Amino acid sequence: MEVKTINDLFINEQIRDKEVRVIGPDGEQLGVMSIQDARKAAEEAGVDLVKIAPGAKPPVCRIVDYGKFKYEQLRKQKEARKKQKTVEIKEIRISPNIDTNDLNTKIAAARKFLTKGNRVKITMRFRGREMAHMGASIHILIDLAKELEDCAVIERQPKAEGRSMVMFLAEKK
Repeated sequence: MEVKTINDLFINEQIRDKEVRVIGPDGEQLGVMSIQDARKAAEEAGVDLVKIAPGAKPPVCRIVDYGKFKYEQLRKQKEARKKQKTVEIKEIRISPNIDTNDLNTKIAAARKFLTKGNRVKITMRFRGREMAHMGASIHILIDLAKELEDCAVIERQPKAEGRSMVMFLAEKK
């Protein structure tokens, strides 16, 4: 669906169609009429004729005060942007030889991120000789996910990527 900006709208003499469907100032349907009749009706009402749906057959025009209409549209767009929630990805890094208390601290941080609605990327980094035991360390990530299963679901299973192993968690709906 194409989003129209206010500047894309045609008003009064900019409308070049022969016939248009007209909506009155109070929102009532005035029917299909010639462009001259529509302009005359808008002029009599003391407001503008604004083409609001150019893709329709015939195009839809509304008799409305253009300045007020423009203001209302901008306000609606601003409200829609306010209600959008951006989901961030928070990263938690651990090592394969992490101690239980450190792991509990990381679990608490992950729980906090998840309850705020963010996704969590858990990265286990391997260094040196730890690379030889990557498969044996997967249980740490699985245990971490089990600890958080009351508030999280595994979005992507643990997977080795180069020198690290990555797992994604998302908030449980």
